[in-house]
Amino acid sequence: GARETFESYYRKQRRKQARLVLQPPSNMHETLDGYRKYFNQIVGFFVVEDHILHTTQGLVTRAYIDELWEMALSKTIAALRTHSSYCSDPSLVLDLKNLIVLFADTLQGYGFPVNQLFDMLLEIQDQYSETLLKKWAGVFRNILDSDNYSPIPVSNEDVYKKIVGQFPFQDAELEKQPFPKKFPFSEFVPKVYSQIKEFIYACLKFSEDLHLSSTEVDDMIRKSTNLLLTRTLSNCLQNVIKRKNVGLTELVQIIINTTHLEKSCKFLEEFITNITNVLPETVHTTKLYGTTTFKDARHAAEEEIYTNLNQKIDQFLQLADYDWMALEPGSRASDYLVDLIGFLRSTFAVFTHLPGQVDVHSTMSGKVAQTACMSACKHLSTSLLQLLLEAEVRQLTLGALHQFNLDVEECERKSPNHPCP
Repeated sequence: GARETFESYYRKQRRKQARLVLQPPSNMHETLDGYRKYFNQIVGFFVVEDHILHTTQGLVTRAYIDELWEMALSKTIAALRTHSSYCSDPSLVLDLKNLIVLFADTLQGYGFPVNQLFDMLLEIQDQYSETLLKKWAGVFRNILDSDNYSPIPVSNEDVYKKIVGQFPFQDAELEKQPFPKKFPFSEFVPKVYSQIKEFIYACLKFSEDLHLSSTEVDDMIRKSTNLLLTRTLSNCLQNVIKRKNVGLTELVQIIINTTHLEKSCKFLEEFITNITNVLPETVHTTKLYGTTTFKDARHAAEEEIYTNLNQKIDQFLQLADYDWMALEPGSRASDYLVDLIGFLRSTFAVFTHLPGQVDVHSTMSGKVAQTACMSACKHLSTSLLQLLLEAEVRQLTLGALHQFNLDVEECERKSPNHPCP
């Protein structure tokens, strides 16, 4: 005879129990089991309430359950936002996403609206992409650190086919050459290309079961891949180029490698298209603009070559010890200048021994070598002139000027016809 009192008592107690159920443990983000127990408690609570709704009369109502669910949904989403933000492991984020999808689909089966959960999953998708980018930054660093920056040697047909299977490279001239032979690029090219594809697969995994259109999936993958190229890979390449101990040979190889990776971007476009079945010319399709990464890296490597050469020239010039009051000139050019010219000639020999199987290499390396040589000659001539104009040089004899002239003539005589004009 106390039905109203009991109904009021029941609902009040269940609200208190709901708040307890919705309070996540402080370490929930550490393991998947933590999230699983949390979701199981919430599902259990609402399955019981749904059962009571359908097996009793008046004890609970649809309005009461909807009010409870609205409160539960807001608290659950807030908890998931907070705890998922602590997670740095992409595998755990992916597992969490799959749990949330199961959680949402289960409650939807009982008639509870879950659109907000799927909206929140799109936020977690951005975080998943960030954790992937951090993971692949480490992957790229390891690849670049372990590379020998030398063309890949090929001893037989099987090795050749394996490399071509990893990286889209075709060259009729190289195919005709007998074994052993060399690819123009070093090992980091096929390794980096393969890892970009692995990243794309990892991005795709998150989009499964989210009820997204193929266009939305395509857009998500392309945007994430652009970030991988323009931010993550770009930083790794720039760090390698700016290392203090990087040599001219390595810089030249980086220029060749990035040229090939830039050309491969069209194959990555095709790879994404084959996965999503969204044609690149579709309206609103995001384009891969990662090619700028490889252009920027190449330009940075070129600048580093010019800077390094000028620094080397400065080191030789520090050895210059002109006697500005000499009565007679020497019989030949100064030793420091002879050594400097010898260094420059051996340095530019590196460019002439670059792989020349494809026209792009000889054209590209020739252009870099030509610019480097012109830059070096200009820097040397400016520096020599500066030696004459230093404030400490207050008097000059004819003998000193003749010696200086011998050095300048040696520079003119030994200037290489190739690659300098």
